[in-house]
Amino acid sequence: MHKLTARQKAVLEYISDSIHSRGYPPTLREIGNHLGIRSTNGVNDHLRALERKGYLTREDMKSRTLRLMKTPDGRPSSRPPSSNDDLVEIPIVGRVAAGALSEAIEHPEDTVHIDRMLIGGQRDVFGLRVTGESMIEAGIFDGDFVFVRKQLTANRGEVIIALVGDEATCKYYFPEREHVRLQPANKDMAPILIPKNDWRSTQVLGVVVGVYRRLN
Repeated sequence: MHKLTARQKAVLEYISDSIHSRGYPPTLREIGNHLGIRSTNGVNDHLRALERKGYLTREDMKSRTLRLMKTPDGRPSSRPPSSNDDLVEIPIVGRVAAGALSEAIEHPEDTVHIDRMLIGGQRDVFGLRVTGESMIEAGIFDGDFVFVRKQLTANRGEVIIALVGDEATCKYYFPEREHVRLQPANKDMAPILIPKNDWRSTQVLGVVVGVYRRLN
């Protein structure tokens, strides 16, 4: 078995914790910030070493496609087939109008059954189809489904679904002194700035806890 360095083990443990708690892997920047690695190139060096040693795989050098092959102690990263108790039914809602989220969840366009582990064991979760490319640098693409934990508040830097006017939008959430900044993960797009005194017209619908993508 290929032995891990202390730093490689720390990287692998952080990726594993993120997948189990949030339902998806961390970004390169999140890994770097958590472990004090200044550059994404430095993070990539550790990920390449973990790939060579057989602990993880990824597609096209993207952190959001990380898949654990072994646990940090070297055991295969596999789970037995899910029992029905492990599955949760998630309603997929369509366009969410102001104040109508509960009605949309009660009359969903579709539902999916997924392993509860993939959303970190979260409850009170709904799914929403993503349209547009504002979050592509966070690994969230047009046509993906995001799984959203219903809540009316969020922490700084979390990916949220907010209702701005009559449209639901997926953005990073940054409350600031004079306004709330809804930040896209796309360098070609500008943030949405909402003055604090207008924030009451905007509603936080929930925090994104997972992403699902159909491959065909």
